[in-house]
Amino acid sequence: MLQLYFFPMACSLASRIALMEAGIEAHYHLAHIWTKEVVDDGSDFRGISPKGAVPVLVLENGERLTESAAVLQYIADLKPEAGLAPRFGDPDRYRLQEWLSFIGAEIHKAFLFPTFWYKDDGSLAKPRARIAQTLSVPSAHLADREFLVGNRFTVADAHLTWALLLLRPAGVDIAQWPSLSAYIERMQARPAVLGAIATEMALRKTVAANPA
Repeated sequence: MLQLYFFPMACSLASRIALMEAGIEAHYHLAHIWTKEVVDDGSDFRGISPKGAVPVLVLENGERLTESAAVLQYIADLKPEAGLAPRFGDPDRYRLQEWLSFIGAEIHKAFLFPTFWYKDDGSLAKPRARIAQTLSVPSAHLADREFLVGNRFTVADAHLTWALLLLRPAGVDIAQWPSLSAYIERMQARPAVLGAIATEMALRKTVAANPA
């Protein structure tokens, strides 16, 4: 069985969504991203991944895969009939990779990561000034379409859904982008997405109440 190392409401949420959308069973291990402890057994998470970051997907053969873009595509390809990624040879496969890269680099690492990890001593001024321009890209793209790629939900939507959910606690109100507001409402209406979020929100409260 696959194993996913995650932290509640971190970017690994997208991997949980993908697994649930695909109907793939997995064993989930909560890894505390600040203390680097695997909550199950108190072991050092860095023994699982030297990066000390989630997600980490442990494959059936014991190999470990990291980085959301890679993990999400792997999950999608495990069950191609679920349609979570265009098949190899389809031009939209590269559109999927384009969006995964954009979300990871321009929203996650350029804005969400420094916002939640760095002390606001003035160094966050540039990321905050840039995020509106960044979000205008998916906002315009989604103005006349339901999903990021093609005409169905893909792992790129799982990734963007997570990013948009984190924007509010990061101080960004997406109501100023109506297409993004409508998009996140559509995504949260999906049973798998709703279930994944509910599970991780409950776990997040547990972690907050019992900081390691």
